[in-house]
Amino acid sequence: MKLKATRREFLKKTALATGATFAAPYLIPRSVRAQEGKLGVAVIGAGGMGGYAVDLALRERCVALCDIDDGKLAEALKKATDRAPDLPAPKAYADFRVLLEECANDLDVVLISTPDHTHAPAAIRAIDLGKPVFVQKPMAHNIRECAVLAKAAKDKGVLTQMGNQGHCSGTFRRACEELWAGAVGNVTETHSLLGRNFGGTGTRPETKPVPPGVHWDEWLGPAPYRDYHDGLHPFGWRNWRDFGTGSVGDMACHNVDCVFFGLKVYEAKTYTIECLNTNGGSEEMCAQDNVVRYDIPARADMPPVQVYVYDHGGLKSEVMKEAEKEFGIELGEDTLYIGDKGHYLTGGHASSARILDEARAKEFGEPPKVLPEAHGGPIEDLYFGIRNGTSPVSNFPDSATPLTAFVLSALLAQRAGVGKKVEWDVEKTECTNMPELNEYVGRTYRSGWEV
Repeated sequence: MKLKATRREFLKKTALATGATFAAPYLIPRSVRAQEGKLGVAVIGAGGMGGYAVDLALRERCVALCDIDDGKLAEALKKATDRAPDLPAPKAYADFRVLLEECANDLDVVLISTPDHTHAPAAIRAIDLGKPVFVQKPMAHNIRECAVLAKAAKDKGVLTQMGNQGHCSGTFRRACEELWAGAVGNVTETHSLLGRNFGGTGTRPETKPVPPGVHWDEWLGPAPYRDYHDGLHPFGWRNWRDFGTGSVGDMACHNVDCVFFGLKVYEAKTYTIECLNTNGGSEEMCAQDNVVRYDIPARADMPPVQVYVYDHGGLKSEVMKEAEKEFGIELGEDTLYIGDKGHYLTGGHASSARILDEARAKEFGEPPKVLPEAHGGPIEDLYFGIRNGTSPVSNFPDSATPLTAFVLSALLAQRAGVGKKVEWDVEKTECTNMPELNEYVGRTYRSGWEV
């Protein structure tokens, strides 16, 4: 695939403003809308998190399945033939580049559930073909990829959706509307638990033979070549910098979602991030036990706010412990909001939202309903958009990119180390006070896998 010059030179020539109006209307050309009947669907990444995509593909017309693990691919193919024995079996691939090249004319949408490092390489190729795309969270492995995907989607007029399921929920909408209406007044602090501890220390384990049926080169994709070793496929890749994005990349798109939109963080053009605690980590592996604090300046009609994010519950702050005692709660993958008129709580994946102070909850009325509803889960909402010309709620340009870029900027603070404030410019997509960190805004790609 020929790379566009604007993509290669993105950081030098392109500034992506991620302060787009939340849930802004998005115009979809008729050329990308499906006609009546079943959508032609490809699934890239059929095992693990890909199960959701396979199930939703089989509600339509599943054209092709791709997985680097022959065993997982066989399971998905069996599911397809069991459910629709009278239909042609989906085509099977180990390399998504080949799938997209051979099946392009038969596809209406592409669903991607691979490890983080191959999200963007698969998505950009589908977008370049004009195909609507679903990608599991985080939408990309690094901030530059987020920006490139958003720009490509906008330029091509292609519908996109990230798989942060809570963003499709009515609870997410209620939380945003209540916070915008001043449910607990001016919020000056938030504390979010991610419930994970990905990462580690040291170098790679000893080399081992590639397991039978695993297509290793296709699994590595854009990452630098390495021999196969334990702790990667199918789950442990989340610990490694070349493939995963640590606990914050894996979970903050879920658990900081309400903070980012409910407190209009997307309006901030600059902010700082500081790592308050970290453990381990190396050039190879993500750090663990991280606590980061984002200092967000005043924006829109909201005061400055400090956004604290903790890898797991063992790192709870005293503020969180005091709230647990005061309100008789136990915080799990939750976010606590401290306002000048009370305390607010949202659950992980926007699973719940409520004012904790009973008196304040009684006096606070129903806020205005201003956000459009999603049409089911992330893939269902994308399908609806394809058929009806509406914009998916977690589309790349307006929602997924600003959120994911915000989340992934924490990795820069973790690299900088405890006590160093990283100054981040949203529109320039760069660290302004420690330019040495900007090499981690993007990555170098193996030939043939570029974004």
